[in-house]
Amino acid sequence: MKTIEDVVAFLKKAEIYYLATDDDGQPRVRPFGTAHLFEGRLYIQTGKRKDVSRQLHANPRCEICAFTGGTWLRIAARAVEDDRREARGSMLDAYPELRRMYDENDGNTEVFYLEDAKATFSSFTAPVEEVVF
Repeated sequence: MKTIEDVVAFLKKAEIYYLATDDDGQPRVRPFGTAHLFEGRLYIQTGKRKDVSRQLHANPRCEICAFTGGTWLRIAARAVEDDRREARGSMLDAYPELRRMYDENDGNTEVFYLEDAKATFSSFTAPVEEVVF
């Protein structure tokens, strides 16, 4: 049985996943690369000045899709901003290369955790596995 740790490990192995948001009725999809387990929750990171931030605040329902090794992962969830310095710092410590552009105290760095999430692992050769968190 897979866990949230397996979900995070898969996203890290894939390196790039695609985050889908709603922009006033228009789907928007973009590549992302941050997936971090903090306090038992899956976090992603962006900048407050980006369209994706505005979209997630307007409608926090989002989806993620990633593919690696013949398996794909889909996550349907609600993104919840965590405005704590500790959460932002933990993400940046996990992805130190982001510190060239972001700092936990810059007023721009933003992290979201995924809530009410359902992750589905699928392939053509194995049964579907789901993780709810």
